[in-house]
Parts: sequence; structure tokens; C-alpha cells
Amino acid sequence: MRSSSLSATTPFLSPSAADRRSGSSSSSFEMTTPARPPRTVFLGVDVGTGSARAGLFDTKGRLLGTHSSPIQIWKEGDCVEQSSTDIWHAVCAAVKEACSLANVAAEEVVGLGFAATCSLVAVDADGSPVSVSWSGDARRNIIVWMDHRAVNQAERINANNSPVLQYCGGSVSPEMQAPKLLWVKENLQESWSMVFRWMDLSDWLAYRATGDDTRSLCTTVCKWTYLGHAHMQQVNDKGSRNMEACGWDDVFWEEIGLGDLIDGNHAKIGRSVAFPGHPMGSGLTPAAAKELGLLAGTPVGTSLIDAHAGGVGVMESVPNSGSQDNNTLPDNGAISNRMVLVCGTSTCHMAVSESKLFIPGVWGPFWSAMVPEYWLTEGGQSATGALLDHLVENHKAAPLLSNRAAAQHISLFELLNKILESMVHEVKVPFLSALTENIHVLPDFHGNRSPIADPKSKGTICGLTLDSSEKQLALLYLAAIQGIAYGTRHIVEHCNSHGHKIDTLLACGGLAKNPLYIQEHANIVGCSIILPKENESVLLGSAILGAVASKQYPSLHDAMKALNAAGQVIHPSKDSKVKKYHDAKYQIFKTLYEQQLSYRSIMAQALS
Repeated sequence: MRSSSLSATTPFLSPSAADRRSGSSSSSFEMTTPARPPRTVFLGVDVGTGSARAGLFDTKGRLLGTHSSPIQIWKEGDCVEQSSTDIWHAVCAAVKEACSLANVAAEEVVGLGFAATCSLVAVDADGSPVSVSWSGDARRNIIVWMDHRAVNQAERINANNSPVLQYCGGSVSPEMQAPKLLWVKENLQESWSMVFRWMDLSDWLAYRATGDDTRSLCTTVCKWTYLGHAHMQQVNDKGSRNMEACGWDDVFWEEIGLGDLIDGNHAKIGRSVAFPGHPMGSGLTPAAAKELGLLAGTPVGTSLIDAHAGGVGVMESVPNSGSQDNNTLPDNGAISNRMVLVCGTSTCHMAVSESKLFIPGVWGPFWSAMVPEYWLTEGGQSATGALLDHLVENHKAAPLLSNRAAAQHISLFELLNKILESMVHEVKVPFLSALTENIHVLPDFHGNRSPIADPKSKGTICGLTLDSSEKQLALLYLAAIQGIAYGTRHIVEHCNSHGHKIDTLLACGGLAKNPLYIQEHANIVGCSIILPKENESVLLGSAILGAVASKQYPSLHDAMKALNAAGQVIHPSKDSKVKKYHDAKYQIFKTLYEQQLSYRSIMAQALS
């Protein structure tokens, strides 16, 4: 959050704007009060796993101000839940404070977009929350994206081998919505009968803001098995505000035991579906506008999942032609040669293509789910930032290191990076990566999302000793980063072996701010990594939705080109020894999963 001398008040109307609203002229007052020229500002809202954030951007994609508000989360075993009421309150607080800190008046905000985790929201006919929790607590009406309660349901759905599964890598994940819906029906019958709308969180936010329950192609295609390419013939219908939901496969829902969701022209899961950035209803309702501190009627764009908003906010962030960085990139003109890494609690790997590519174990191809008229391929790792937090926070040396980091006014990870740099000279290894010669990590602590698509996969650490020092923690941290990067390399190689031609990475999200994390990824994958000029790519992507809804740009892709901007470019090491080292560790990385399969088979036989 940027510092500001402004008081933390709600957004205000300038005197001239207030006069326009009331119909009076008050020209003498305007002449005696200097007025700042009004700006065109786009507002993006991103609801992550732990907070709701708001960011304001100008017409050059520059961040004017941002604010974050915490949100509540309940975790009990495989069940992870949140409250839509709590989230909406956090969104309103974040928006008001961001506008205040950036000195942005309500009438300057010309468009608004929402992005959020792909969590499942349950509400009744009045829009009130319906519990999805064993506790029965009505506040807990959201099954969070990372919730893995529906592993059994996912396995049974995949056993049906429905044709729709070929569009999500051949199988649904327990993180998708169909398994979660089936779990609720089988375990919480009373809640199931009460729910009037099942919605992805970002769609619910747009609905809460506008009263329009049109769903996004992004959410429905990526998480609900909706077949977006059913809309291909409608792509040129620029005047269409809402699109009839023509991509549901009714046979699929009946086969898996959820045929009742077909009723009422799919009213509970979406009767209309639109491209990301399509204007919703009549914009902000008066009630929502008052809660947000904005103007009624402010255009709101159809939503995106947070990772996909990151893709929209960064994918066109390529250096200007003629720049030194531009000349070192393989093919900076081809959007289909890029992959975006949205690195946060988990990591999503987003690539687009003009033709549909079926890739086993990788989600997609999803038509127009991120960039309209392109097919999206979506790889992912279910625990990356969360894994690093877990390994570090549960280590014996963590409390002391945390105190040292606080005393130096740096993050714990910055301190670990410094420790690793000092160890290079102490141990006299040829390069930093070589410190992990004897420690290897398979990062599947929350299953493998892709390319293996095995939710039962477990994490592995090979090379532990009795050493519990801070230096040993630093080595474990580095080995975990490398394990995550080997997972990304596995995804990139797998995609390229099935038709993609990815040669450049773009990274955004919290982990992208860690130079060690990014450099290890560049060295291990062997690709240059472009970082965005503005760190808040997910917020920018959601703001772009508002920019498109407000008709400031003719298309989402045009808005991306205008508002994305490149920052630093990180190149892989040119040292052949570094490449040889990582090639060797990558082979070990792959054998760790193969060994795990062998152990699982042995134990299954023992228990049979």
C-alpha cells in the first residue's frame, strides 16, 4: 500500500461534480476553488485466499493506489470455507480506502472489474448465504478453491469418461465445481434444497454489485465443464450484452447425478454466459454503489478468475521494439509463444493458442476463457507460496530468523536469500544452485494438479539430516524453490510436446517479487522471464475488465496492449555447468514421483 498524507476517508465528490448531480451551476464557487482536471480511472478488485484488494489505474496502466482488507477463513482437514458476507464487507472497505489514499473521486472511476479465487458460493432466492459446512454455520457459504473434500466425487465423475472431460485435461480436479456440488448434494441435503444460485466467487461479486447473474466464460469454462466454443458463432455479435448459456452438456450433469441443475434452463448454475469484460446489467446498483462509495451506473465487466486476471494484466507486457531486452527475446511478437506464471499461494501456468490443443493432465483447451477468441491451456501447481510458507514456518529455526528479519526491516525470505549468498562463499560451491546437491524436493504437498493430475500425490523431501540450523532451513527453502521450478519445467515441456511453442515466460504475483525464485525458474526452465512494470498484475487485469465494459477500448486484447507494460527481463544463466546441474536434478525430481507410485502400489497390495 502506498503511503499518503491524505486522511482515510471515503471517496468524495468534487464541488463541480456535486453541482452537476444536483442540477445547480454554482459557477462563482468553481472560480474561487482550484479544481484538479478529472481523470479517467479504472478500478480492479481481487479477492484472494486471505484478503480482498482494490487497485486504481490510469489510462497508461499505472497504479494510482491500492488497499487490502483481510478476510476470514475456516480450515478443518480437507474442508476450507469462507463467508461471502465477510468478503463483500472487505471489498467495500478496500475500495473506499484505495480511493481515499489515491485521492480518486467517485465520478473519476469509469469502470470496475472483479477477479477472485475459483471458490464456490451458495446463496438462496433472497441472495442470503446457505451453509456448505458440516458445522451448519450459515456464514460459511463458500467452498474455497483449495478445498479437497471432493476427491472421491472427482474420481467417480472421471470414471464416467464423459466427452466434456477432454476439455479439462481428461479429468476433473477436486478443485473444480462439479465434484464439490456432488459432495454437497450427497452430504448436506438440507443446504442442497435451499440453494437458489451456485456461483463462482468472481461471478457472485459481479452479481452482488449489479444484480445481473450473467456468468463469465472464464469461470464456467475453466471450472464448471461449460463448453465455451459453443459461442464461436456469436463472437461477432458485438451488440449482445448477455449470451444464452448454450454450452452446458446436460447429459454430463445427468450422468454424474446432478441432473436437477438442468432445471429452469440451468437457472442455478447460469442461464446466460458472456465474454470477460462484457458490461453487466446497468452497472452498479444504487445500493452497491453506496456501499462501495462509487456512483450508481458505473460500468462493471464480466469477471475473471484471479489467475486469469493476472494473465490479462501481464501477457502483453513485452519490451518496446528496439529495446535491448526486446532484441534478446526469441519472438516477442507472438502471444501464443508466451506462458504466464501467476505465482501466489498456488501457481497457474497460462498459455493461449489460435488452435485447440488437447494436452493430457493439463486443463483446457478453454475457448475464450481468458483472451477472447484464443484457446487457453492452463497448467498449475496447487501449493507454491503456501508450500514455502509451510516449510519455513514449521522449521525450528524460523522464530529466531523471523526476529532477525524484523530487526533488519526485511522479509524472512529476503533474509534466507542473504544467508544462501553467504553460504556460496563459505562452502565454496561454483554457483548458488549447487548448494542443494544433496537435498531434493517433490513439491506435491497438496497433490499434483498438472501435468500428472494426481490429487493423491504427496510431497517428498530427500536428504534430511539432524541439522536444524538456520543454514539447513535456507537449503530446504532453496531446494523447495527448485522443486517448484522443476514442476514448471515439467509443465512447459509437456505443453510443448503437445503442440505449444512456449519460449518466453511472464511472471506476476507475490512470488514474482522474489529475485531468487525468478532466477531459479529462468535457469531451470531455460526461458527468459519478463516481469511487469506494475507489480499488481491481477488488479490490473480486473481493472481492464472495467475499462472494456466502459467502452474505453474496443476489445479486451486492445485494452491489454494499451495497459500492459514490461519491466525487468530475467535471463537464464549462460553457464553450461548450471544447465548440467539442473538437468541432473530434474531427472531426480521425476524419479521421486515414480518411486512414490511404486511405494503406493506395494502398500496397496499389503492392505488388499
